[in-house]
Amino acid sequence: MDTIILLNPYPFIPRATVMESTVSADAPVVTSARIESLDILRGVALLGVLLLNILGFGMASAGYFHPLVGLGKNPELNYAVWGIMNLFFEGSMRGLFSLLFGAGIVMFTTGFGTRSGREKGAWLHYKRTFFLLLFGMFDSFVLLWTGDILILYAMAGALLYPLRNARPKTLLILSATVLVFTSILFAASGFLVEEGRDVAATIDANPAGEYSAEERELAALWTDSENQFTFNESAMEQELDTRRGSYFEIASYSGQKVIDSLLFFTPVFMLWDCVGMMLLGMGLYRLGVLSAQHSSKKYLQLAIGGFAFGLAVNGYELFRAIDSDFDAIVISGYFQGTYQLGRVAMSMGWLGLIMLFCQVEVWTGIKKRLAAVGRMALTNYLLHSLICLIVFTGAGFGLIGVFERWELYVIVLAIWIFQLVLSPWWLNRYSFGPAEWLWRSLTYGAVQKWRVKNAAAVKKTEPD
Repeated sequence: MDTIILLNPYPFIPRATVMESTVSADAPVVTSARIESLDILRGVALLGVLLLNILGFGMASAGYFHPLVGLGKNPELNYAVWGIMNLFFEGSMRGLFSLLFGAGIVMFTTGFGTRSGREKGAWLHYKRTFFLLLFGMFDSFVLLWTGDILILYAMAGALLYPLRNARPKTLLILSATVLVFTSILFAASGFLVEEGRDVAATIDANPAGEYSAEERELAALWTDSENQFTFNESAMEQELDTRRGSYFEIASYSGQKVIDSLLFFTPVFMLWDCVGMMLLGMGLYRLGVLSAQHSSKKYLQLAIGGFAFGLAVNGYELFRAIDSDFDAIVISGYFQGTYQLGRVAMSMGWLGLIMLFCQVEVWTGIKKRLAAVGRMALTNYLLHSLICLIVFTGAGFGLIGVFERWELYVIVLAIWIFQLVLSPWWLNRYSFGPAEWLWRSLTYGAVQKWRVKNAAAVKKTEPD
C-alpha cells in the first residue's frame, strides 16, 4: 500500500494523500453502504442535465444555442433565463455527470474506495460497457432522444479501461492535456466555420464566379451546420412539423440525425470533451475529492475559486454573444477556445458546493431523495427521454415548440419533483432501479435479486 503526495495540475483542486489497494474478483460483491456523496452528486448532476436537455426536447434544435427561439410574449424573462442557464449550468452539469462516470470506471474495475476492494476483469468491464451502449441505442432509436450521452459514455469507457490503475497525478495531467486539445480544436473549428460562412456569402452573391474546391468545401461546412445555430424560422418550422408527426416519421428524422452525429460530431467534438472530464473524475475520485473526504475549508476554496473563474469566463462569453447580436458562431461553445475553461471551472465550483452540502447536517431529507435519484441515475435518465417523448413529440401530445423558454422550466420542475418522490419510494421496495437491475443482470449473466424484504434494512450492493 503506497501513500502518494501529488502535485496539482488543476488550480482549483486541493492536494491530497491517496491510499491505494485492490483485490481481484469477478463476481457481484455485497457491501453494506454506498458513498453517499457520490449518490448525491450523481442525483444533482442527473437533475441538472435536464436544464439543458429540455431545450432539445421542447424546442427546435437551434433553441439550444439561440436565445431568439422561444421568446414568446415575455422576451425579457426569456433572455434572462437563457443568460442564467449559460452562466451557471451549460456544460457544467454534463461535466459533473462525466466526472462521476469516470469515477465509476475506477470503482467498478479496481474496487478502489469500496469496502470489498475487489477489482473486475476486462471481460466484465467490456460487457458492462457494451450493454451501456445498447441502452444508449435504445434511448436514441426507440425513445428518439437525439442528444443521448450513453453511447458516448460507452465509447469513452472502452477507451479508458487501460488507465484504471493510473496514479491520480497521471490522470489529472492526461485530463488537462485532453481538455487543452479540445479547446484548440474548438477554436480552430470556429475559425474554419466563420471562414466558411464568409465564402458561402461570397458564392451566394456571385454564384457564377470561379471558386476552388477548398473554398466550396468551406462553404459547405457552414451550409451543413447553419440551421443548428442560426435563427432560421422556415427551417425551424419544418423541423417542428416533422417532430409533431407520427412515431415512425420522428424515428426516421431522429435516427438519421443520431447517425450523422455519430459519424462526425460525436467522435470529433464530444468524445474528447467527454474523455477529458472522465479522466478528471477518475483522478478526483482517487484523491478522495468526490467522496467528501477533505476539509470544509478545501471544498469552500474549490467552490469559490471554481465559481469565480468560471463565471468570469462564462460572463465574458455571454458579453460577446450579446455584443455580436447573438452571432451564430459566437453563441456556440463548440466554436470557442474558452469554452472548456468556463465549464471545467464551473463544474469544480458546483463540486465544491455539493461536497460542502454533503458535509453539513442539514436538509437530510433532501439529501436522501437526491441520493435515491443518483442511485437510479440510468433509470431516471431514460425516464427523461420517455416523459419528453410523450409530452413534446407527435407520438404523444405534440407540444414541441409550444412553450416559451421559461415555461419549459416549469416542466423541468415537475419532472424533478416526480423523480425526487418516485426514486426513494422505489428504493424502499427494490435494491435497484429497473434499468440498473437489468444492466447488472446482463453484465453478470445472472438475474440479480432486487426485491427488498425489509424496507428498513435496505442496503446497497457495490456501486454501479
